[in-house]
Amino acid sequence: MLWRENCITFLKRHMRSNNSPVSKPLQQKTVVITGASSGAGRAAAMRFAARGCNLVLAARNTEVLLQVQEDCEALGARVLVVPTDVTDAVAIADLAEKAIAFNSGIDVWINNAGVLAVGQLTDIPLAVHEKVIKTNLLGYIHGAYAVLPWFKQQGYGILINNISVGGFLPVAYGTSYSASKFGLRGFFEALQSELSPYPNIHVCNMYPAFLDTPGIQHAANYTGSYAKPAPPVFDPMKLADAMVRIAQRPRPSANVDIGTPFFKLGYALLPAITRRILEKVMRTYFTAAPPLPPTDGNVFTPVMYGNAVHGGWNSKLDAQRRKQALLKTMLLTGVMTFGIYLLSTRKR
Repeated sequence: MLWRENCITFLKRHMRSNNSPVSKPLQQKTVVITGASSGAGRAAAMRFAARGCNLVLAARNTEVLLQVQEDCEALGARVLVVPTDVTDAVAIADLAEKAIAFNSGIDVWINNAGVLAVGQLTDIPLAVHEKVIKTNLLGYIHGAYAVLPWFKQQGYGILINNISVGGFLPVAYGTSYSASKFGLRGFFEALQSELSPYPNIHVCNMYPAFLDTPGIQHAANYTGSYAKPAPPVFDPMKLADAMVRIAQRPRPSANVDIGTPFFKLGYALLPAITRRILEKVMRTYFTAAPPLPPTDGNVFTPVMYGNAVHGGWNSKLDAQRRKQALLKTMLLTGVMTFGIYLLSTRKR
């Protein structure tokens, strides 16, 4: 009798451990995406829709969300649109409840909504800094806080966080953005440790480099100059593809593109020099760029321009510059690594 009871207990545990998003077919999963109206969020919506997932799309811009819904339904997905401001914890809790009711649960939650403000610290209004932190940092925390009780109840779930290389690389003239991204990395790495007793609940942090999205067009800009992302910039559809892969085979972190490892390594080896170079490049660009009046962009309210997946930064000329910039970064990283190696051998 004891042997039989032990076998039954083992089988129950084994069945529970396999009752996870990894083993569940992707087309049966319910995926929640915040910031789904443009850029990486819209790209993710299209990729998951093409796989037949049940989608719950959230953003502040209702009109654009409905357009994304039409595009995703045309690909064969069931879609629920829930206009949501991620800075509002009550709204995020409501988003989770509606998602659960939509298809009897949530399998994947993607924290993606974010805003950007560029300019010198004291040129940017304090209210803008606060809203950047509330959106980028508290918005992700609100998402985790809302979905984790459900994940624990059902025994599984995947939480994907689009953090960006900004979680490792501080950037001058984007202080509150850098603060939010560093905060996200710390928060979710701590959460990964906290959730270690739950082997089927996965927190997956993604660190893409600069993406060809409309994000910089939407940014609050107090530099006095027209802004554009510095090369290399990468296709957000590749990030969306990586999200689909992680929804099937979760892992703790992903760099996504070849740019992120070099930026991370460069900053890890020579942080002061890396910061100095980045600041000089940005200051030089802002000095030569066309003038632009100060704007708070989409920080407080959504905008009706630039709501596509891509930002249009990857022209042939941009692609050439991207390759050149990447080669220079690789060369600089190699030189720095070799220099540190020589210094270490001399000390011996």
